[in-house]
Amino acid sequence: MEMDALDKEIQAAAQERADAEEALKVADAKLRALLVKGRAAKKGPSHMAKLTGFTREWVAKIAPDPKKAAYHAAVVRRMNKSSD
Repeated sequence: MEMDALDKEIQAAAQERADAEEALKVADAKLRALLVKGRAAKKGPSHMAKLTGFTREWVAKIAPDPKKAAYHAAVVRRMNKSSD
């Protein structure tokens, strides 16, 4: 079946969308890594939220306080150990 101009346009738009989706995944992973790095450098979620345009809650979820994260992990380990 021969493709007409509209078919080619649809196919090109679909490829453009796939490329954009991949670029978003790469950019998202980079941002998430930088947020974690920021928290390790003692930058607060409110500060980083202002920089990114995302909510403080979203930033805190992606990059929790490293000290509290370690505490939380220890509590979960203890709870899991005690339930065995």
